Amino acid sequence: MPMSDSPLELVRAHIARACKAVRRDPAAVTLIAVSKTHGPEAIGPLLEQGQRVFGENRVQEAQAKWPALKARWPGVQLHLVGRLQSNKAGDAVALFDCIHALDRPSLVAALASAMDRAGRRVPCFVQVNVGDEKQKGGCAIADLPALLEQARAAGIPLAGLMCVPPAGIEPAPFFALLAKLAADHALPGLSMGMSGDYETAVMLGASHVRVGTALFGERP
Repeated sequence: MPMSDSPLELVRAHIARACKAVRRDPAAVTLIAVSKTHGPEAIGPLLEQGQRVFGENRVQEAQAKWPALKARWPGVQLHLVGRLQSNKAGDAVALFDCIHALDRPSLVAALASAMDRAGRRVPCFVQVNVGDEKQKGGCAIADLPALLEQARAAGIPLAGLMCVPPAGIEPAPFFALLAKLAADHALPGLSMGMSGDYETAVMLGASHVRVGTALFGERP
């Protein structure tokens, strides 16, 4: 397969096209290749094509496959993009370079304690429940100011805000809402957009898009 036709090159081209439409620099958008459930044999080709930022949903799965990959491919950045249990905070701080799932006071406390013990500050995105969905993780919009204040007081570096819009609904209003909340709180980063809607997210200001299926195919 010619490299220009690879899924990675297609996704990068779509990001560039979306940036051009709104006069953004494609270099301002970080593509996170979400490799959950995929093994080294699927991840290797993306590494060979220069992709260096990857996302995982589960701490234990990442622990099983990434230390060896990181040893072979220096410069890889690993992002935790799934929900994080407080009792896994220490493992997450040890392994990940960025955490996208800070969503409650108990996790602020667990992460701050883990970062203190490790002597390592890991940037975090605060996940916001923009669709007010009971079954989803994320901080309620009304609780966001207090949670940001707690995180700052605990010395957690804040990268920005993250969201997963409701499924089956036009995502643009939810992306626009997250962008407004980030601007209101002087936060630089916006982690939003997945395989089905990352171009829309980029046009509405996403700094990080979390793309899995479009790069790896349907999960097994």
